[in-house]
Amino acid sequence: MRRVIFNQKGGVGKSTITCNLAAISAHEGLRTLVIDLDSQANTTYDLLGRAEEPDSTLADFFDQVLSFRLHQRPLSDFIHASPFPRLHVMPASRALEELRGKLESRYKIYKLREALDELADDYDAVYMDTPPALNFYTRSALIAAERCLIPFDCDDFSRHALYDLLDALMEIREDHNPELTIEGIIVNQYNARANVLRKAVDELESEGHSILRPYITASVKVKEAHDRATPLIHLAPRHKVTGQYRELFSALDG
Repeated sequence: MRRVIFNQKGGVGKSTITCNLAAISAHEGLRTLVIDLDSQANTTYDLLGRAEEPDSTLADFFDQVLSFRLHQRPLSDFIHASPFPRLHVMPASRALEELRGKLESRYKIYKLREALDELADDYDAVYMDTPPALNFYTRSALIAAERCLIPFDCDDFSRHALYDLLDALMEIREDHNPELTIEGIIVNQYNARANVLRKAVDELESEGHSILRPYITASVKVKEAHDRATPLIHLAPRHKVTGQYRELFSALDG
């Protein structure tokens, strides 16, 4: 199963959700690959640590895509094992931003999907983290994915931005990837005591949007997990938020 985690708004928890769902996937015995398409590389840091940038990254893969070399390295050459069993990462790099214009102008939008097709027998689950923009890398992930998860942080601005996002997803599905399914909206950093948050979620549900359960509540343990480059399932397996992520993972189909 290939999932993309996407929202055009920054700060909604895309990287956190990607890392924790993928880590649980691997912990449950699935061969799991994480692809970080955001040049900020937060997912890369969270799973591989903050040492030197890996010597082969997603940027190197896309740089190769732009070349005309007869013998191209397979996607597997750009994948790194994480410290956690069965969890592998194709890391991001700051160089992704430098390549974006060339990739867009030469319409290499299907190359990630083609590469993942070649890895279909190697991984049971693929999670793709995306930049907070509908750019070349996000479109590549949406075209390569089977399902899309949408993080939502409950403020009014996020709600209005969500409608534009859904329109964009429908366009991608119609023009490029008819198999793409919107799996649901993940309510992140939820505070049940905040009436405005409850109201926003209730209104989305009343409009017929798929709101996944459970909601993910805010916790300082999440920041600790970032600082220690250790997903919650390994850092604090009995923590409340870890339990929420485990429930969410179980609620997803496949």
